[in-house]
Amino acid sequence: MTETNNAQLIPIRRALISVSNKEGVTELARTLKTFGVEIISTGGTATALREAGVEVRDVSEVTGFPEMMDGRVKTLHPKIHGGLLALRDNPIHVSAMADHDIAPIDLVVVNLYPFEETVRKSNVSKEEAIEQIDIGGPSMIRSAAKNFRSVTVVVNPDNYKAVAQEMAENNGATTLSLREKLAAQAFAKTAAYDLAIAAYFKESSSTGVDEFPKTKSLLLHKLNDLRYGENPHQQAALYGFDQQQPTGLAGATVLSGKEMSFNNYVDAEAAWQLVNDFETTAAAIIKHTNPAGVGLGQTPSEAYKKALATDPVSAFGGIVAFNCAVDLAGAEEVSKIFTEVVIAPDYEPAALEKLKAKKNLRVLRIGPTPESAVECRQLNGGMLVQTKDTHRLTKDQLKVVTKRPPSDDEIEALLFAWIVCKHTKSNAIVYSRNGQTVGVGAGQMSRIDSVKIGAMRAQLPVAGSVLASDAFFPFRDGIDEAAKQGITAIIQPGGSVRDDEVIAAADEHGLAMVFTQIRHFKH
Repeated sequence: MTETNNAQLIPIRRALISVSNKEGVTELARTLKTFGVEIISTGGTATALREAGVEVRDVSEVTGFPEMMDGRVKTLHPKIHGGLLALRDNPIHVSAMADHDIAPIDLVVVNLYPFEETVRKSNVSKEEAIEQIDIGGPSMIRSAAKNFRSVTVVVNPDNYKAVAQEMAENNGATTLSLREKLAAQAFAKTAAYDLAIAAYFKESSSTGVDEFPKTKSLLLHKLNDLRYGENPHQQAALYGFDQQQPTGLAGATVLSGKEMSFNNYVDAEAAWQLVNDFETTAAAIIKHTNPAGVGLGQTPSEAYKKALATDPVSAFGGIVAFNCAVDLAGAEEVSKIFTEVVIAPDYEPAALEKLKAKKNLRVLRIGPTPESAVECRQLNGGMLVQTKDTHRLTKDQLKVVTKRPPSDDEIEALLFAWIVCKHTKSNAIVYSRNGQTVGVGAGQMSRIDSVKIGAMRAQLPVAGSVLASDAFFPFRDGIDEAAKQGITAIIQPGGSVRDDEVIAAADEHGLAMVFTQIRHFKH
């Protein structure tokens, strides 16, 4: 071993252990004792170690002060933090330690009060939550991590073996590289802990929630690595807002099939968001985040068959979402063509067995999805944040602008098409009839092209259907093109400087048209 490496080795002679999660701590303490390490401990941890036959000193013996105020004050003392923060190669620090009878502490093993686990439980009072806010623990962790050149800090039981192994290899010492790595984990732990507390107070505040504060933090926990990102040369991972109980699609259970890919998750989220905008039984087939087909029905089977009929070719290799439990008949229909993913709140046992027979089909069960108030999109050097588009259009909000008002059946079809249009990339055009998409034109640079493509790709008769547009028609050409296809009614936001021209075109063709006065751009 080189002289430089020897200089980076710091023997562990004195350790402070104070943990809520006592997993593996007894084994670690016994290992420390084999190297002659003095162990200082607190409260329940000291009791647990003594019961296991490990000799420890109480923190109160070291500080000369008893634990007080129901344990709120025990480690916040110069003899603890001086032993952690003192620079061992600084004569002034060393002299101060000698003057005040402060001994160095070489290892800190701390995990924090279970605040997140506590507030996750139902009916927890604010007083109970506050009592689980650790003060001394984060203080010791930060002190030890700041002085990582001399102090080893461990906040995760998963790292006990690494510390024990290094001590075994280096005659009771740890390396600078390990100490620095553990310090980084320690600062990440205290940062995440503080974010969780801040989030709790934000959600429980009686003064209302500011969705756009001056600073905004996102706390993400890695749930698992993905095979790759959008393409094989890109790395990727799935993160959730709650590591223990992830919700929404991040917390969906893969019941069968291959592991989910990055693109699977992106498309599945689009499919799930779409079907959840319907109150009746709905099925959606998604390709590249756009709907290939959407259907409503009395049963999952009926809804799926209507969705599939829109575009059976594009449905191949698609993502299927249901907003209801899937029965055997629905599973049999899904199984007839190659599908990448099916996602639903639940499955009847026979339906699940049928789907599991398709080895490459990923079958996901998704639990209740809490409605997030905001959504974020990353930029280089920043983040865009906006409130989610949760607007639900109702019949009484429609403004009839043509001479002919739409019939009740047309209104029902228009409202259905409007929801699908909301989940289609702009410029978006959706043809529909009787709770079923007829054709979809998505993501074009001009609206007239979307009108043409939606009709061109339609496998069902377009004549007699209605049309939805996610934003206003800038010219009458879109109305003229749609009229050629035989549509009967149009729903669109309105708001163009040429609205009068567009309305006149609809009247010329005998179409009914309604304005929503709200748009649904999706980029």
